[in-house]
Amino acid sequence: MGLDYSDQDDEATSERALADLKDKLNKEIKIKEGSENLLEALNTKKAKQTKDQRCRVEEELNSSNRKISQLKNEIEALQRPQPPPSASRGRLSGLFRGDFLRPAAMNPSAVGASRLDIDAESESESPTFTLAEILQALEMEGMDWSYYVEKANNLVELLKRHPLLKYDLVWSVFGLRVQMMLLSDSKEVVAAGYRMTRYAITDRKSLQNIRELNTDYLVILSLVKETRASVEREQALKFVRAFMEVKGGVREISRAVLRAVVAIAEHTDDRLRMICIETLAEILIRDPELLVSAGGVGPLIDVLVEGSYGSPEALVGAFLNLYETPHRRKYLRSGHELEVLFSAFTDPLVCQGNEQKLRSNAKAIATILKTWSGLLIVSMYEFRALKSLVSAMYFPESQIRDMILELLFDVLRIKPPSWSASFLAGRRLTTYGRVANLKSESSPHPATSAQEDEMSQRSLVEHYSTVVLAVFFEAGLQKALLNVIETSPDTALKRKATLLLGEISKMAGRLLPSSYSASLQQLPELFASASKFGNAGRFISTNAIYQIDSVNRTLERSVTAAHVSLIKAAVEDGRMLQTPRQAEQAKAKTTLRVDMDESTFRSLLIDTQVLGTVNFIKWKWDLIAQIVEGPLRNPKRMDEAIRGVKFVKRLTAFYRPFKYRFSDIKNTKPNQRYVRIGCSLIHTLLQNPSGVKYLVENKLLRQIAECLAHWDRMSGLTSPSPLFSASRLAETLCGGYFEILGTLSSDLKGLAMMERWRIFNMFYHIVELKDRDDLLQAILGNMDYTFDGHLRVLLSKALTACSKSIRIFATNLLRKYATSRSPPSKTSAGSVNAEWAIRLLVTQLYDPDVEVCETAVKILEEACNRKHCLEYVVKCRPALDHLGDIGAPLLLRFLSTSVGYHYLHELDYINQAMDDWFLIQLINDQGRNDVYVTIVEASLYRALHMEHEKPQRNANDGQERTNYGIVPPHFYRELTRTTEGCKLLEEKGHFTEFAATIRDFGMEKDDPEIILKVKGCMWAVGNVGSMALGAPFLESSDVVHQIVKIAEESEVMGLKGTAFFVLGLISRSIHGMEILGECGWDGATTVMGESIGFCVPVDLKRLFSIKPWNRVTGQEEERGTTLAMKVATTDEDPTNAKILEMVRDLGNTVLLKKNSGDLGRLKAKKLANFKDPRLFRKVMTMLECHHYRLPARRFLIDLFDKSVMRQIVLCEDSDSETEGANDESLAITNPRSPTKIA
Repeated sequence: MGLDYSDQDDEATSERALADLKDKLNKEIKIKEGSENLLEALNTKKAKQTKDQRCRVEEELNSSNRKISQLKNEIEALQRPQPPPSASRGRLSGLFRGDFLRPAAMNPSAVGASRLDIDAESESESPTFTLAEILQALEMEGMDWSYYVEKANNLVELLKRHPLLKYDLVWSVFGLRVQMMLLSDSKEVVAAGYRMTRYAITDRKSLQNIRELNTDYLVILSLVKETRASVEREQALKFVRAFMEVKGGVREISRAVLRAVVAIAEHTDDRLRMICIETLAEILIRDPELLVSAGGVGPLIDVLVEGSYGSPEALVGAFLNLYETPHRRKYLRSGHELEVLFSAFTDPLVCQGNEQKLRSNAKAIATILKTWSGLLIVSMYEFRALKSLVSAMYFPESQIRDMILELLFDVLRIKPPSWSASFLAGRRLTTYGRVANLKSESSPHPATSAQEDEMSQRSLVEHYSTVVLAVFFEAGLQKALLNVIETSPDTALKRKATLLLGEISKMAGRLLPSSYSASLQQLPELFASASKFGNAGRFISTNAIYQIDSVNRTLERSVTAAHVSLIKAAVEDGRMLQTPRQAEQAKAKTTLRVDMDESTFRSLLIDTQVLGTVNFIKWKWDLIAQIVEGPLRNPKRMDEAIRGVKFVKRLTAFYRPFKYRFSDIKNTKPNQRYVRIGCSLIHTLLQNPSGVKYLVENKLLRQIAECLAHWDRMSGLTSPSPLFSASRLAETLCGGYFEILGTLSSDLKGLAMMERWRIFNMFYHIVELKDRDDLLQAILGNMDYTFDGHLRVLLSKALTACSKSIRIFATNLLRKYATSRSPPSKTSAGSVNAEWAIRLLVTQLYDPDVEVCETAVKILEEACNRKHCLEYVVKCRPALDHLGDIGAPLLLRFLSTSVGYHYLHELDYINQAMDDWFLIQLINDQGRNDVYVTIVEASLYRALHMEHEKPQRNANDGQERTNYGIVPPHFYRELTRTTEGCKLLEEKGHFTEFAATIRDFGMEKDDPEIILKVKGCMWAVGNVGSMALGAPFLESSDVVHQIVKIAEESEVMGLKGTAFFVLGLISRSIHGMEILGECGWDGATTVMGESIGFCVPVDLKRLFSIKPWNRVTGQEEERGTTLAMKVATTDEDPTNAKILEMVRDLGNTVLLKKNSGDLGRLKAKKLANFKDPRLFRKVMTMLECHHYRLPARRFLIDLFDKSVMRQIVLCEDSDSETEGANDESLAITNPRSPTKIA
């Protein structure tokens, strides 16, 4: 939580320094981006007017680049592993410093004289002897507080250097030193004592030894002190938190101590409040019974409702963890804890203007609705909580309405289209130009075959969104949106509600069964209002209908345009393997006609300023780009530009390396346009015979080859400042020459030119360089490997002979060739590319580095989505035994075809895999079927909770994509794809065993191991049932009915969720849909009647059938607490009895002031009662058994004399008092059973 603890050691200091450096780096990056944008804007203006300003901007840009480089180096230095620090300084002037071996009188020059001497001394020291010296030094009394702090720090440093030493501590001796330090009047000494004790903790037995020192009393005393003792309070709290770092240590935290932590968490002005909230949340997960008994749930709920906690998702997650199973959620109140979050929206008077509270509660509610247990909890009581959220949109409060709409966009995972900003701003959507850029919005990884479409249909995220959408429709979302559209005075809010209504209508038609979506599409209330011709309000309804229709038509055009773009991309084989330059060219808009007349063309050439000046800054590059992409494609215009005028000559001269014009331009984002136009010019020249001839005779390629020769050791050419040095590649546009060479490599004529200047020979020699990975990546990443020749040989050499990073980089380059979209035609160039790439990928499976092998496996697995590629991979007969689990997904792909099945059968892989998936592994007590459950749940959680943004992907290296929320390959699903696999599955009888396990243990609610087994069996059944050949297995048993029963009646929320998703898998097949229809479930289908794999019950309430439960109050615990309070509040001494009665009433806020005044007057009389250890123990028992605010606790403890604590901790009171005190010392000695009386 960012607390400034007093024992900040080097690690914490390094973290702060690292955070500061990262902040500075982010600022410099923003300055750099701003300078680049300003420079790009200045380039569009006249050079004379902006010359001075451009110089200043370039200076600022260079300065930012230097600072960024320096900051990165400093960050890397801090992130390197460091040796143990010699000294650490906290905020109390080095209070907890280290390196006690250094004498106090040593001067700085002696400190730095010999580092080796210090290390040798550290290695040669005797840990036990040093420990004895430190403990003996701590025996001295009457010393200054800094003396004890220094010795305690020395002991901590000793335990850090020798971690095993703490296991040999003699607690009878060490414990006495701890007690004396914790009883000190100096807060610094007490803090050092807590820190020293914390580093001595080893296991649960050591915690018990520590508690036998009566440290619970001391911790409570430290926690309730005022803020001026912050260093002591911080260390005491860290000491309590250290208990949770030990296995089973949370069970050693007494309820009395936890009550003190709860009191701090309730005190809104306490600086330790948030760290106490975190502590309570962790205990809620580890030991909910202890937290509930200490009253710790209330502060967690309060801080959630207040919206003051920085990460409400973490607190909500702690509650959701308890709701999962009946034996854990019995400590909570039937979901009421989470319902209070919705009050922020249903009480507009309280939240009016409090945007932070609304936003925090919205984040918490979004977290709830993105988990299965959270959705079930808020859907209890007939969707009461969700109905209250939806009904809040009826309040005429724009801020609440807008926040709820944003929440719905997030929960339903609706990404607003690109034209949404224009629509919300009030612009019309009648022009088709609004969806002109839809191609860029489409997925960067479009489905390339029916197999990938099948994968997208299996998205668990969409299935989950289906049920969330159905729940919101059940809660009345559609009517609430219509009300916002009709009544809201805010035009932007109206349009946002209209956009959301259009999106959810589209989702309903695509994801929900027709029985749900049919009635939702009609909008009967809106049409009824619009048809009342005598009503003046009908015009509002009519306008709403028009807006909804406009949005729907635009959304439909969006889908159509995206679909057409995908079809075009699949048909055009020539654009299948585009380089980055070609991909950008494809997006460019050519506005100039190719067949323009000569006079117009000459006028355009003059307008570019290329013919008038050699200063390229004055050239109009936008117009040059249009001319290169347009008129220059005409042979006549090309001849004229080459022979008639100097247009092409001056352009190519600008790019010649030894002119030092293009090659000296800074490598910034705006300047990348020079690279793009250069690649476009080369591409245009290659399309024309005159352009090819000119390019052959030009000096451009010759000079590029000469620059490459500087890095070829066989050429004999050298240069004091080579053009392709690491610094120039990073800082200038010299890297653009490799993109130009990549454009040449995409054409046979360009390859011939490269061969003429022996560029390939130089590439072969450059690949052998060991210290120029940047140069190798620039070469390999920009070449086009479509044609068979030198470049493929070069890539194969890089795949095997270069460094690890280059091998991984080159392996990733093969993805776009191995996963090409071409059909399996013998004449298809794309098919040949795929086979060539697959052969190289199979070779990479035998790379000595596992990471390279893993990358190759993932690419091959993606390539196997196409049947012809899968058959070719099997034909290569790769051996994957040496890869173990890494190669398992690829082997599963082989099972989907008969050829692959027979190949794996020959290797005896199938029988071994069946045993691994079916039987329990003795090593980790989990088979692959159980591990599969963990993988699916982790993937679904990651998909639901990560931001649904555009994935960033480098077009050069073809980095892999991660499909979260997709059902991963399952052995039994792949086995069921072939008749041979189905026959083997029937012979083994595994499906019958899975069905029997589901039938016998499906309603289990306590044993986590059995629940895991049932989940694994359900996933296996669902994957088998999703295949067409799996029909006989489903029909031979009633397993589908059992899974439906689990989904509707199970008390374990995780089992209900798994059953729901498994039923979605089963609904993908025709026979599965029929069986589900008999069970009262309906599935969504396409217009052709094909199932898409999403199903919900006809009666939605059957799925959300969690019944309220009775909270466990712990009758035995209550009886014990009552008995303890009865003993604690009675005393033979009338004065003690009166004091205890007033202490009891301090918990009553009405009587607080009166009783505190009476106790203060008794304290002023200096009665001997406040020195009685027995009375103090009784007061501490009352503080544990009942709720008291932090000021009241502090007041009560301050009433007693300081000598009382010393008597109790050191057991200095008389035997008779101790014997009597044992009867009242309750929770302090037993954290589990505060009601047991000794």
